[in-house]
Amino acid sequence: MESARDPIPFRPYEPGTQPPYDVPAYGSTHKRHPQEALARLPHTVTEVAGPRFNPSQFPPIPDLSAVNGKAALGERIIVRGRITDEGGHPVPHTIVEIWQANAAGRYQHPADQHDAPSDPNFRGEGRVYTDEDGWYRFISIKPGAYPWRNHHNAWRPNHIHFSFFGSGFAARLITQMYFPGDPLLELDPIFLAIPDKAARDRLVCKLDMTLTEPEWALGYRFDVVLRGHAATPMEG
Repeated sequence: MESARDPIPFRPYEPGTQPPYDVPAYGSTHKRHPQEALARLPHTVTEVAGPRFNPSQFPPIPDLSAVNGKAALGERIIVRGRITDEGGHPVPHTIVEIWQANAAGRYQHPADQHDAPSDPNFRGEGRVYTDEDGWYRFISIKPGAYPWRNHHNAWRPNHIHFSFFGSGFAARLITQMYFPGDPLLELDPIFLAIPDKAARDRLVCKLDMTLTEPEWALGYRFDVVLRGHAATPMEG
């Protein structure tokens, strides 16, 4: 995912800023991480040049907090941020996919059997596009923590999943946004899988009172840098 105006040659991620393939404390990585050296495969034209995602074919779903005019339970939030490359140039017209658990910590998916209430008025997933200057915005509900079976009494911190598509299916990046002050962050092996603390902190959004709407919703700022020394950590 590159900006056409970016004159800076590609630089690899800084050591320690991205999670390794195998993390001892993150159990499922033992089974799914590569066992052999990675091999570089040439991309096809389809992978690097298409398909193009556009609002006419994939309409924006910018509000996850209500279904058919009925509000979901929980704390309404506004999330806004800017996607840039390592040179600070905006990445425009990029589709941003979002998915998350509801306020009780349950996903809107039949595979989620967590003993927490589902919410028919919470959409659970959405998508928006960046504008000419790389900005995106959506409305949601602050997600709840939920248990997972990685280790005894394991709970995931509150988080929202993000997916960013470039010009084709091979240009997709995935990450998670966390919330400030969450005590579960210091116990979470996924968050702690990123060795560099400064890089981990780039996954934590910031309360933004200029984005907050009085008596309606708190606002959070979450900027994303796609590469370079200040790159946002991405999932392998």
